Amino acid sequence: MSAHIGTRLRKGAVNTTVAALVVAALAASQAPDVTADSQGRQTAADVPSADSVDPGTSGSATGNSPYYTDLPPLNTPAPAPSASSATTTPAAAGSSEAGIPATVLDAYKKAEAALAQSKAGCNLPWQLLAAIGKVESGQAGGGNVTADGTTITPILGPVLNGNGFANISDTDNGAYDGDSAYDRAVGPMQFIPSTWAWAGRDGNGDGKKDPNNIYDAALAAGHYLCRYDWDMSTTSGMRSAILSYNNSTDYLNTVLSWLEYYRKGTHAIPDGTGTVPSNRSDDDTGSTPTSPSTPSTPGTPTSPSTPSVPSKPSTPPATPTPTPTPTDTVDHLEASGAASLTAMAGDTFAEQIAARAETAAGKTVAKVRIRFTIVGDTDAVFAGGESVATIVTDSKGVALAPALKAGEDTGDFIVRATLVGRTLSAVDYRATVTARAADALVATGSTALTCTAGGEFADQVGVKATYQGAAAGKVAATATLLNSAGDTSAGDSGPYFKDAAGNAVRTLNLQTDASGLLQLPQLYADDNAGTYVLRITTTGGATLTVELTVTAAPTSTPSDTPTESESTAPAS
Repeated sequence: MSAHIGTRLRKGAVNTTVAALVVAALAASQAPDVTADSQGRQTAADVPSADSVDPGTSGSATGNSPYYTDLPPLNTPAPAPSASSATTTPAAAGSSEAGIPATVLDAYKKAEAALAQSKAGCNLPWQLLAAIGKVESGQAGGGNVTADGTTITPILGPVLNGNGFANISDTDNGAYDGDSAYDRAVGPMQFIPSTWAWAGRDGNGDGKKDPNNIYDAALAAGHYLCRYDWDMSTTSGMRSAILSYNNSTDYLNTVLSWLEYYRKGTHAIPDGTGTVPSNRSDDDTGSTPTSPSTPSTPGTPTSPSTPSVPSKPSTPPATPTPTPTPTDTVDHLEASGAASLTAMAGDTFAEQIAARAETAAGKTVAKVRIRFTIVGDTDAVFAGGESVATIVTDSKGVALAPALKAGEDTGDFIVRATLVGRTLSAVDYRATVTARAADALVATGSTALTCTAGGEFADQVGVKATYQGAAAGKVAATATLLNSAGDTSAGDSGPYFKDAAGNAVRTLNLQTDASGLLQLPQLYADDNAGTYVLRITTTGGATLTVELTVTAAPTSTPSDTPTESESTAPAS
């Protein structure tokens, strides 16, 4: 055991030394909100509080899964490029560690460009994505990807079953990680399925969000890091973002080390030829790693030889008991207010969803984060167009989700509330979207509708639909021509519409416009005179009947021309 502990101490010492140098470099090169003491450490005033990041497993992209701990070489790949030089430095070609597989490097740079447009204030550098990609998967297993960026060999973290790792029950039915019992981190950026469900992006434009694709994963990682408007040009912003990805100080230091290394120069190398790290953060747990690997990858950790055991081990110093954070005290979440709600398509739900954090004794907990996620086949969104919202509980322990807006998809879906930072039972709220409806229909014209048999009606029928006094736009309506008011099905004679081929039809399915107005097509009459009925109905039960009169065609009158006998009779 002593030999093994010695290895850990040496790794920790190197990590700490490199991290100090990195922080000092960042303090010198980044925004003025960062200061460092004489040892290159951030001062307390510049370190964000614990509440500024998502602690725990459920609040991290990876579920705090293991990662590669290899540090970059002490010799930088090349002098830092000037402002006018390219970010990819050919001079770095002499260092194998500075090489990034071409497709992987392209994915990082495309993600940086996309974030520069959508979240300009984040100032995300592609080198940060490269640093995270290095420690998570060794740049997709040394660039073991296809031309479109999809990993050739699946990259999976260990089973998160609580045996040496976090305990995260399955959230994707094994769709991404092949495990229907527990979750595993997936892909080159090691997203757990529950995070990918809302953070996933389509980075290569193929219409899919695939965590095993480096373009999709890199873009998703960028959005994840920028989701709280942290500014990566400041050390505090970058620190908070990295810790939210994997809440470990060692992880932070390792990523920062690679970030600074890549900033000093790097170059593209052929896919599949990258250097894969060999040391992992779970090497000392005695577990067998099942995460990021590629075929024939050297450096797979092996079990250490049996160490000598000291006969009189020294007594370790007492570990101080950490002060529990507010998140640590939460025992469960409760629905605050309605647990189910309904809205019509296109409308905003009248009630807002709220959840309350409580201790085991039932006391409310303030200043903890609750994440609300829309789950299911729906186009409903929160105000602002997002499907996920993270809200801090107020002094009463209540987090109020943003207003929920129904889309056009009808049916049921779930809004799920989970605590950020700990794995607790979620609270589900059932939401139902009903079809657009109208409760009243009125005719827009007052002219009696008449027509001569065999002709066409001079006026078209127009109606307006309303719901609770407001215009009912995009409401489904059915127009049916009946032989009489007592009929329930379309007639077989009398007025008719025409379909696209010019055939007579007596039932039409229509929809009101955005203002609730509906103009029916031209009406025609056959040769049957009489009084008929046009019935218009809508979703929601609104009905309007319009009387249609068809008069008989005029008959020809006797001719006034005298007969032949009359014209030839002699005059008297």
